[in-house]
Amino acid sequence: MKRRNLIAGLGAGFLAGCSKIGESGPMQSLFKLSEDWHRRAHRALASQRGLAQEFTKADISPFFRGNGTTDPGDAAYAAHLASGFSGWSLAVGGLVDRPLQFTLEQLQALPQRRQITRHDCVEGWSAIGEWTGPRLGTLLDMAGVQSAANYVVFRCADILAGSPYYESVDMVDAYHPQTIVAHSLNGEPLPVANGAPLRVRIERQLGYKSAKYLTAIEAVASLDGIAGGKGGYWEDRSGYHWYAGA
Repeated sequence: MKRRNLIAGLGAGFLAGCSKIGESGPMQSLFKLSEDWHRRAHRALASQRGLAQEFTKADISPFFRGNGTTDPGDAAYAAHLASGFSGWSLAVGGLVDRPLQFTLEQLQALPQRRQITRHDCVEGWSAIGEWTGPRLGTLLDMAGVQSAANYVVFRCADILAGSPYYESVDMVDAYHPQTIVAHSLNGEPLPVANGAPLRVRIERQLGYKSAKYLTAIEAVASLDGIAGGKGGYWEDRSGYHWYAGA
């Protein structure tokens, strides 16, 4: 078993089978220590700018599974889908000098990055796909992200178990060369199950960090006070690691 799959499998096994133990105070402290060690070790081994492995077109998986929400399903999203997402836009705000709003056409007109990478799900499955979109760092620079910003929060259109999905990364991963706002998978517009019309790709972390159905990007100083305060839907709800390096 490859190391990324082993890590993902161990994480899934723990989350599925040991939730009661994991909810205890001492174990939560231990997990936080292990997460911090994992983040430091991951970045020391790969460096802050090190790239996740990229593959060739011959390696692309014949089927790329959707996971979590596979269709937001509400009336507003259905209307966007019916219109081919012609009215969809992405807001960039928070601690920036120039809050911006991008249409799909404007995002597609920016310099693009195309990368063939492997998506590793915390449930233990993987798939390889070709993603295309502008780098997140390009959008942040256009908006003039302020020095007080330490994190980027991704707001999404889907609702899971009554709560809006969201995720976040620090500025190291926000500006990583492979962190992109993807609008295409394998040369075609993103399928609904894979996050149409926009999703972020955080290639060095597990799949739940790559939030789908993006509506807004917010630069913030702290994650405190945002939803449950742990930096993401699954982090708040099920104790997933905020740093999910694969």
